[in-house]
Order: sequence, then structure tokens, then C-alpha cells
Amino acid sequence: MKALNYTRAKALPEILEKRIAILDGAMGTMIQRFKLSESDYRGERFKDFPKDVKGNNELLSLTRPDVIRDIHESYLAAGADMIETNTFGATTIAQADYDMADLAIEMNRASAALARAACDKFSTPDKPRYAVGALGPTPKTASISPDANDPGARNVDFESLRKAYYEQTQALVEGGVDVLLVETIFDTLNAKAALFAIEEYFAASGERLPLIISGTVTDASGRILSGQTVTAFWHSVRHARPLAIGLNCALGATLMRPYIQELAKVAHDTFISCYPNAGLPNPMSDTGFDETPEVTSRLLHEFAAEGLVNIVGGCCGTTPDHIGAIQQAVGPLAPRGLHLGAFYKEAA
Repeated sequence: MKALNYTRAKALPEILEKRIAILDGAMGTMIQRFKLSESDYRGERFKDFPKDVKGNNELLSLTRPDVIRDIHESYLAAGADMIETNTFGATTIAQADYDMADLAIEMNRASAALARAACDKFSTPDKPRYAVGALGPTPKTASISPDANDPGARNVDFESLRKAYYEQTQALVEGGVDVLLVETIFDTLNAKAALFAIEEYFAASGERLPLIISGTVTDASGRILSGQTVTAFWHSVRHARPLAIGLNCALGATLMRPYIQELAKVAHDTFISCYPNAGLPNPMSDTGFDETPEVTSRLLHEFAAEGLVNIVGGCCGTTPDHIGAIQQAVGPLAPRGLHLGAFYKEAA
């Protein structure tokens, strides 16, 4: 499996130099469309579990793999080149909220296998599909106090985060992912724990997969929640030698645009990814967000026409219809140009 992962991964930088790649859209938005009940989440295996588990989307990879498979295949059919595993919250730290920390490794392996199988089903020689192992933030932050009255308080430490992310990384790679994605970063210290764990795994395994890092600008301040500007964020993570650096979540494309422009200026030797929300939250919409596929795709077409991006997709509120429209909108346009770093030249 490791040899296959590495062989597929080596081709990805060349693809990104030639065309804009399409990432999938929201997982949670699509799960909500199935209107699953508590019993759906539990399945037979967890029917007597003592705590409510509805909302634990990562559990569905074990109890309703048909749902996750359907979502993956819907995005691939819409034109996605890359699909994320259903592992956004599949760390021991996040799963502790459901008393299911002991299932985190199994969740990651199963989720990776589902994405891998979907990609294998849709891949062709001209259009390979990539399973992207998603490492999301945890509910606990290493640099932000959970207590407004005690700025020095912390509810997690670096070592606990490192251990959780190492286990997740190992399980994702064993499950068959081609790429690792540290995403929705709002606390850079948490992200550094993930990056440290990933590098530690690469060193131990002798395998290095492409890495994408995606931060989240939370508001008009242009900063992530732990206080860094986009430029500062890039300089604090560039040591990880990512294949791509980007932004996702919190903002729609319109509000995200100046921060993608800033990132594209400073990360000149790294590919740029961008997968915004479908605009602003809108409870009257069937996706919970206000942008239609036509609107989101038009905005990302403008990003591509400006030469800002190499990977585009969608975050909260986006669906296969959004991804299909994005693919049509950016497909004819050239990707952002760059000079590949020495790491990728050596790996080629």
C-alpha cells in the first residue's frame, strides 16, 4: 500500500502545474441531507451505547459506510479530483466528547479505505483521483484559554495533540490516502503539533506523502483566531514543506479573496488552495448557506482568472452541484504558476 500511495503522490505536483485541481465540497452539509436519526448513527454495533452519538459524523464511517460512500462518489461524479476522508474530528481528543476516543484509529482507517475505494472506482489514466486524509482542529486549543477569566489556562498540551495526530496520520496512511491535509487551522500551535506528528511519522515510516496546509481567517481582521496574519501564518508553517498552502471555512469567496491574494504573494514557491464556504449562513437555504452553485463558481472563476489558485473546492454549504459548477468554471483556465521547491524536484 505504501508504494502505491507514493507512486500516485509523485504525479500530483505535475498535475497541479498543468491545470487547476478540484477538491470536493462539504461533508457535514451532505450528511445533513440524509436526515439521519440517533439509531442511524448507532447502528447495530452501538445500539446500547450509553451516550447520544448523533452528530458524530466520523462514526458513520463505521455504522453507515453507505452514506459516506455515496457522498464521496457524488463529488467524484461531479468532477472532483480530490476527496477528503470523513475524519475531520477523528482524533482521540475530539472523540473524547462522545466517549469514543478508543475508536479514533478504526475510524481513520475505515474512512481512508472508503475514500480510497471511491477514488479507485472513478480514476482513469487521464484523470487520477486522490484520497486526501483530513486532519481537522480539535475542540481544545493549545494557545487559547478556554476561560475568559484566566488567560493562562489551557485544556490541552502539545504532547497530547502530537500523540493524537500521530495516531491519526498513521491510520490514514495505512488506510490508503495519497495526500495529508491539515485543515481549518484556527490555532497555529495545534497545527504545529499536527505537522510535527506528520513529520515524525514520515521519518519513522520512510514514506513522505504530499501535505496541504489550510488555515482559517475568522473575520475581517484578516487573522486566524490565535492572532496571526495570513503572511505570519505562512512563515510559521512553511518549514513543513507543504505541496500547497491555502485557506478554507469561516468566509465565503468574496470575503476570502484579499487573504488568498496576500497568500499568493508570499508563498511564491508553493501551490495555493482555496475552498471557501458557500457565502454566509442562511437558515432559509436547503444547504444552510446563501450561495448557489452559480454564484460560488463565478467567484472562484475570478480567482482563477487572476492567477491565484492551483486547487479549488468548497467548504460548509457546498454540494456536488457546487463542485460541478466550479469544475466547469475553472477548467479552461491556467493554474497559478510557481517554481517548485527542491523537495518536489528530488521526489520526482
